[in-house]
Amino acid sequence: MNSAAQQRPTRTSCRPALAAALSGALLLTGCGTVGSDDSGPVTLRLVAADYGDTEATSTTHYWNDLVSRFEATNPGFKVSVEVVSWNDIDKRVAELIATGKTPDVVQTGGYADQVAADRLYPAGEVLSIDTQANMIDVFAKAGQVLGSQYGIPFVASTRVFVYNKTIFQKVGISGPPATWEDLRKDAELIKSKQPGTIPYALPLGPEEAQGESMIWTMSGGGTLADNAGNYTVDSQPNRDTFKWLRTNLVDRHLTYPDPSTVDRKTAFTDFATGKVAMLNGHPGLVAKAIDAKVEYGTAAIPRKDAGAKPSTLGVADWMMAFKANGHKAEIKKFLNFVYAKENTLKFDEQYNLLPVTQDTKDEMIGSGKHPDLTEFLNALPTANFYPLGDPSWDKVSGLLKAKIGGAVKPGGEGVLAELQASAAQEAGRARAAAGH
Repeated sequence: MNSAAQQRPTRTSCRPALAAALSGALLLTGCGTVGSDDSGPVTLRLVAADYGDTEATSTTHYWNDLVSRFEATNPGFKVSVEVVSWNDIDKRVAELIATGKTPDVVQTGGYADQVAADRLYPAGEVLSIDTQANMIDVFAKAGQVLGSQYGIPFVASTRVFVYNKTIFQKVGISGPPATWEDLRKDAELIKSKQPGTIPYALPLGPEEAQGESMIWTMSGGGTLADNAGNYTVDSQPNRDTFKWLRTNLVDRHLTYPDPSTVDRKTAFTDFATGKVAMLNGHPGLVAKAIDAKVEYGTAAIPRKDAGAKPSTLGVADWMMAFKANGHKAEIKKFLNFVYAKENTLKFDEQYNLLPVTQDTKDEMIGSGKHPDLTEFLNALPTANFYPLGDPSWDKVSGLLKAKIGGAVKPGGEGVLAELQASAAQEAGRARAAAGH
C-alpha cells in the first residue's frame, strides 16, 4: 500500500523497525529459539512492516494475537516475529540475509529483488489451492515475475482524490475537480478566500514521492515504465506533467513551498487538522479524517483533460516465503492460517485497507460497514501498479523518492532526464545480474 501502504500508507506490527537483532526479537508466544535437533519445535521467523502510527495502533498487537491462536491449534510450531518501520524494513531484511539469519517469511512492500536472487518459494508451493483461488486476480497477477507468482499480496489500496467539504462549501465550490484546470481554479479560489490553508498537498518528499509522481504522470497520459519493462521517466508526457505542476501549483503558491521536502504522512496529518484542502490519498487518509471529524469527500483522480482515460495507482504490500531454512511445509501451514477470512478481515478493518482475498472483499462490501471504501473499491478496475516484477524497481524507486521532487523546483527541468539515465543503468545492471 509502500508500498498498500505502500498504501504507504499509508503501517503497524512491532513497529511500516527491524532495528533489534533477530535473536532479540519479540517471541510472540514466549517460546524458545529453534531447537538444536530435529526433534525440537520448528520456529518460523517472520519479519513484518509496521502499519501503526503509535504504540497503541502498532501491528505488533495484531501479530501477537494471530500467532497465539495459530500456536494454540498447531502444536510443535512456534513463530518469532520482528516488526519494523517502513523506513527501515528493507535494510533490516538485507542485514539478516547478509549475516546468515534469513527469515522464513517477510511482509513488506516489494519482492522482485529477492526473486532475482533466487531466494523465494513460488506462491503455489506455500499456499493451498483454496487460498490461491481466493486471491483477487488483479493482485495475484501483480505478484508475478515472468508469468510465475512469487509475491503474495497481503493488503492493498488504491488512490483517490480527497477533499475537505467544509472548505469547499465556505469558498463556494460545488463539487470536486474533474480536470487539472478545474483543480487549479479551485486551488486559486481557496487561496484567496481561505488564507493559511494549503489548497493542494503535493507530497514529493522521500517517503512516497514515487506514488504521487505515478498518479500525476498517469493522469497526464504518461507512465513510469512501459509494458515491455523499459523506464519512461523522461517521456514528453511526463515532462509536460511536471512542467504543469511547477508552473500551475508550485510557482503560484498553491501547495507547500517545497514539495520535495514534504512526506505523505505530513500531508495526511495536515488534511486531518484542516490545514490542507485537497490531496490524493489511500484509505488510511479517510480513517484519519473520520477520527478527526473532518467532513471529507472522495472522487476520481483529476485528469489532464475531460477526455482522458481515468486511471489510478494500485498498491499492494507483499508476503514472501524464503527457501533458506527449508521450512516450506511449515510456511505453508502458517500462511494458510494468515489468509483465513477471520484474520484478513481483522487486519483490513483495523487499518482501513482494501482486501486482497475475495471472501474478505465480499464480507466488507456485504456488511454495509464500509461506505468510506466505496470510491477506492470502484477504482480497482482502472488501477495500475508499480513495475514490481522488475528486479531493478527497488533501486529505481529509491532514486525517485530521493530526487523526483526536484522536478517541480525552479530550474528542475533536467531532473527527469537524470533519473531516466540512472533508471536505465539500474535496469541494465539487473538484467546483467540475471544473466539476460
